[in-house]
Amino acid sequence: MRWDAQRLDLEDPTTLPGMPSIRGLLRSVQVPEFPGLTFHEVRAKSALNHVPGESAMPFPWTINPYRGCSHSCVYCISGDTQVLMADGSQRPIAELRVGDRIVGTEKRGTYRHYVMTDVLAHWSTVKPAHRVSLADGTQIVASGDHQFLTGRGWKHVTGSMSGADQRPYLTTNDSLLGFGRTVDTLAACHEYRRGYLTGMVRGDADLGVYRYERPGRAPGDVHRFRLALADVDGLHRTRAYLAQEGVVTDWFDFTLATEKRRAMTAIRTSAAAKVARIRSLVEWPQDPGEAWQRGFLAGIFDAEGSRSKGVLRISNSDDEMLRRTEKAFATLGFDAVLEDRRLPDRVRNVRLRGGLREHMRFAHLVDPAIRRKCSVDGIAVKSDADLRVVSIQALGLEVPMFDITTGTGDFIANGVISHNCFARKTHEWLELDSGRDFDTQVVVKTNLVDVLRRELARPSWKREHVALGTNTDPYQRAEGRYRLMPGVIRALATSGTPFSILTKGTLLRRDIPLLAEAAERVPLGLGVSMAIWDDELHAGLEPGVPTPRARLDLVRALADAGLPCGVFLAPVLPGLTDGVVELDAALEAVAAAGASGVTVIPLHLRPGAREWFMAWLSREHPELVPRYQQLYARRAYVPADYRTWLAQRVAPLLAKHGLDRQSGGAARGADPAVASGVPGDAEVGFPDGSLPTGGLPGARPGSTSPVPPVRASAPATAAEQLPLL
Repeated sequence: MRWDAQRLDLEDPTTLPGMPSIRGLLRSVQVPEFPGLTFHEVRAKSALNHVPGESAMPFPWTINPYRGCSHSCVYCISGDTQVLMADGSQRPIAELRVGDRIVGTEKRGTYRHYVMTDVLAHWSTVKPAHRVSLADGTQIVASGDHQFLTGRGWKHVTGSMSGADQRPYLTTNDSLLGFGRTVDTLAACHEYRRGYLTGMVRGDADLGVYRYERPGRAPGDVHRFRLALADVDGLHRTRAYLAQEGVVTDWFDFTLATEKRRAMTAIRTSAAAKVARIRSLVEWPQDPGEAWQRGFLAGIFDAEGSRSKGVLRISNSDDEMLRRTEKAFATLGFDAVLEDRRLPDRVRNVRLRGGLREHMRFAHLVDPAIRRKCSVDGIAVKSDADLRVVSIQALGLEVPMFDITTGTGDFIANGVISHNCFARKTHEWLELDSGRDFDTQVVVKTNLVDVLRRELARPSWKREHVALGTNTDPYQRAEGRYRLMPGVIRALATSGTPFSILTKGTLLRRDIPLLAEAAERVPLGLGVSMAIWDDELHAGLEPGVPTPRARLDLVRALADAGLPCGVFLAPVLPGLTDGVVELDAALEAVAAAGASGVTVIPLHLRPGAREWFMAWLSREHPELVPRYQQLYARRAYVPADYRTWLAQRVAPLLAKHGLDRQSGGAARGADPAVASGVPGDAEVGFPDGSLPTGGLPGARPGSTSPVPPVRASAPATAAEQLPLL
């Protein structure tokens, strides 16, 4: 449910390319400090959004200065970083697009395996650059916050052993996981094309001139070229390369599929001039260059190569073909060996050694057309590549960087396993809207303050409770540029309107003096959400959001200024953050920071969010997957017995830290004996301090505070609908 806050209430429709119709558009701007983001500055015709009367929300009105969220991901790598595609090829990360099929990993039993996944989001930013160098020669330029998978788990490029930057980070004692050293695939030139045709035609085509006798007539010659393959990719490339040399061929079905064999398609020509031209193209060169050698290996691999069960080989019975194959491997720096099993047909194999490390270098350097032979799907992440970290060097400059979100939560960057950002869909399971437009297209109501003042000055205005932060964070990064909140705060306070703010953005500290002045004129409430308390979990699931430590500092600053502040400790993750030790540490820190109250809320897994979170869980904590499947089998919320169990666990901890005092923060009609902040059906509303209290004009009938009853049918309480949790 998103109430009227989803409406923009803007004047005069204007259509932007790639955007839905936006009313009142003044201009669209992109600025260096927010790379990858577009701000659409609009004129709003209204500022106050009405909450439907049937809603369980404890406020009748909301204000949303922004539509969309400019929280940025901190995980990023340079644009030329090669990402492994599903077909075994590579593409620079800057050139990826949403929907591209790439390679990620997942745990299957003891080992992690390569699997296919999709690019779900793609964006850019500018970050200080660091170069990570590995022993095999691999180099990656990344931000200090980027994470790579090591033998000891995920680690950031930079960090420290203590202080605010404490986190796991790379050192020269670490080795990354993957197949390592990659090479760029070079564009096909004339020599490459000739080499490819030589390997393909000599390896698998029927090419020649045949004489036949005709009784009573002179002998005749038949010119023939025919190439039949089950994989049409090889045929398409051969036909295209021949056409570039002036040889046009016919395409036809060669054999139909059977139960044991695939269908085969072929190309052919019987024109004498064309056949002669093909024969000249595939003559052995006197001194073949590297481009010809690459093309030749690609052609012979497409024609007679195979790759299965960890073995890449090229088979042939012709001595010259085998000799040329061995020489091409050696020229390109590969370790290949001739295997002779003494078969009657004299077929022998040239086998490439070095495992997946060399298989992928072969695929990228040689670039065969038949990509199914290059897939890594289902292969275990094992390699003899020397991926020891040799150095991490700060380059002393900021460069454009890119990142993606994938279905597995990772991808292969320059041959090593790289973390991707979960911030985009983490926003979704934290009750924020998600999607590419939400992330990259931020609508800013530039005239919001003027419109709000006019609305608050109306005689009909009843000075009811107005909430900010219920749909998008009012203190997201864009606020640092547009500074709308000071005007909003002054307008509300001057008009005598009680208000509340919910945020996880530490930019609110800028307005503490203004909020202190407002608190002398009207009741107000302030709420800070801490979605993930554990630092490592925060780094993996909320990389674009201020750290729990930074948000605790915000709570402390508000308390020091004499302002109320309630904390939403949400979501609690079953099996991860619901232990006594974890909850006790979190609540102790919240109490020490001076929070007015706290509400503990378990994780919700709504459709869309479920898929993202379960993919992360499968990769990082596969042992918990069965439990989550049971807890969230039929609904987005944990069952009642888990809520009861969590309430019993939380209650004594709240009492221990003095956070169990009941006041206006609980839902109206709640049992006074129930500790504030304990999760349940109807017992929990908003934490003390997060809502304005004290006989407000905005209080709904029958209540001393502006908090309505929470319906028992809403399992996760009214707080479930707040997107910032």
